[in-house]
Order: sequence, then structure tokens, then C-alpha cells
Amino acid sequence: MAVATAPSSVSLVKKKELGQSYWDLVWYRFKKNRLGVLGAVLLFVLYFSFVVIPEFLAPYALENRSRYVEAPPTPIQFLDEEGRFQAPFVYGLERRVDQVKRLRTWVPDTTKKYPVALFAQGDEYMLLGLIPMNVHLFGLQTSDKDARIFLLGADALGRDYLSRILYGGRLSLMIGLLGQFLTLALGVTLGVISGYYGGPVDMFVQRFTEFLAAFPNIPLFMALSAAIPAFWSPITVYFMLTIILAFLGWGGLARQVRGLVLSLREREYALAAKSFGASDRRIMFRHLLPGTMSHVIVIATLSIPGMILAETALSWLGLGLRPPLTSWGTLLQDAATVRAIRFTPWLLWVVPPILLTILTYNMLGDGLRDALDPYSGRG
Repeated sequence: MAVATAPSSVSLVKKKELGQSYWDLVWYRFKKNRLGVLGAVLLFVLYFSFVVIPEFLAPYALENRSRYVEAPPTPIQFLDEEGRFQAPFVYGLERRVDQVKRLRTWVPDTTKKYPVALFAQGDEYMLLGLIPMNVHLFGLQTSDKDARIFLLGADALGRDYLSRILYGGRLSLMIGLLGQFLTLALGVTLGVISGYYGGPVDMFVQRFTEFLAAFPNIPLFMALSAAIPAFWSPITVYFMLTIILAFLGWGGLARQVRGLVLSLREREYALAAKSFGASDRRIMFRHLLPGTMSHVIVIATLSIPGMILAETALSWLGLGLRPPLTSWGTLLQDAATVRAIRFTPWLLWVVPPILLTILTYNMLGDGLRDALDPYSGRG
């Protein structure tokens, strides 16, 4: 008599995978990639912190100036002079001038103590641009208007550097998203048209992409950015810089989409749609384009850091965003001198957020690259 055997766990998993849709398999594979999930979580935290609620996280407004010019980072104290534990507080700052080095310095003034409080009231702002508020994540609980807390130091105008990094991240992160959106719209559209029609259309699009690729990136960025009139408003300069970055970045995406469309247009479903009288536009954008989206998503994810770095480099060179706009690039420009590195090294604190953003995008891109090919043996 045959004995029925229980199906193994491996076979159950295989049957479950076979019964899932493509996007279910993608989600299943992506969840297994720990680095990819970590990158997605960190990226969400970065955008939520720097784009959505920087006003709440920053202790001061963007242009809040003080007399503490180039003050060093303020350490939070938990012990008083006698070594007794107390609630967190900071000491006041006293200015001293070194007559030999001709250097202004700031030293703690132990006669002044300011308690540090969570959800403290401070400068007014509009949360999400709609809700008026004056509550910040942390601040000093005192009536002394000269009291300041500088966790990352102050700049040459006495402005809190942590607040400026938080505010500057909004423009730097958004220019990557907006620029990549325009790149996708241009690159995907021209790539699909080029691959589907071929012939003279394909020849023109590909030669134009090669023409753009023939120029070195940085000199071409510099030339186009220098052509922006100086009398334009800062917001106009911001959108123009986004368009420039998108205009110079669509070529590589268009070539890759074209290669995919060349193979997809010969598939049975594309030929069947054509035989049923479907228009060229419907075939390109309803049948062929969805087959390239997995590849496009990965390219977009890995290309956004390049746009952020391009904006940072241009602003650092003085050819990108200009004051009063604040981005990570304009902040990095303040630390681009030997004097700044020697006497105000805390101005380099803008570098870690840039590196962390690039790292998280690469982690997310690697995870999506493996997940969007669920039928491969990887993972």
C-alpha cells in the first residue's frame, strides 16, 4: 500500500511562488534583501527629515543670526562643576581674542546655564507650508534672547549650522527627484520612439545622444550654468538648474530603453497588437513601455545620487544655486578654504549627509535590481 508523504517545505514555497503575480514576487525578493530594505528605510527617514519637517527638527530659522560668529559646537552637559548629575544644559559662551594669533575664540561661561528642553518654543515657521507653529524638537528653555545652542557650531554670520544643513537638504534632495523625473520623461519617451521606429528616427536620436556624451560633464555643466542670467530670481535659477541636469542626463537612459524595445517589439504580444490594428502610440506606451519599467526603475534609483552630486559640485564651484537659496552645495562652498578647514572644521559636517544619501540610494538600487528580476537565481 502506497504511503502518502507530506509535501516538503521547499515544495510548498515553490508552489507559493508559482501562484504569485510578478509584483508579489518582486516584493517577496526585495524583503529578503536586508541591505535593500535598510536603504529604503534610511531613505524614507532622510526625505522625511530634510524635506518634510526640517523646520521642526531645526532649533532655529534658516537666517536666524546671532553675535556668536564662528562659535564651535556646544557640548550638552549632564554634570555640574561639583560632578553632580543634572538635567541636560549648556553653558553660555564668552568671546575672547588671542592678541598673538589675532584670533577670536569662544569659551564656556560657567556662570550662565541654560536648560535644554524637548519640544521647546522658538522661531515661528509654517509646517508643510500650511500650519503655523513655533515648537521645535529641542531648544533652550530660557528668557535670555542671547542664549544659543549650536550642536554643530555656527557659521561666519552666527547662524546655527545644524539648522542650515537641515534646510539645505530640502533643495539638494528635491533637485535629485525633480531632475530624475524630467530625465525619465525625456529619456524613456525618446528611447521607446527610437527603438520602435528605427531607421532615420533612431539614427537622429542616437547621434544626438552621442553628441551630448562627447562633451565632458563638468565643463558642460559649467558652461550651461554660467549662461543663467544673474538677475534671475533664486527660484528660477533652481528650476533652470534642474532642467539643465535633466537635459544632460537623459542620453544614457534613452539608449538602454531603446535596446530593450528593439527586443520587445518582436515579441508575440506586440506583433498581435499590431495585427489587430493598434496604433503605434498604443503599442509603444501600453505594450512595450511596461516591459522596460523594471530596468528603468533601477536606473532611476542609481542615477539620483549623480544628480545630487552634480548640484553639489556646481554650487560648490559657484555656478549652481546661489544665496539666498541654501543647499548642501552652497554650504560646502563655505568650507572650501584653508582657513575654514583650519579654524572652523565643523563646517565640514555637511559632508556626512551627502555621503549617507548616496550610500542609501545605492543600497536601495542594488536591492531593486535583484528584486525586479525574480526569476533569476540570485537572492
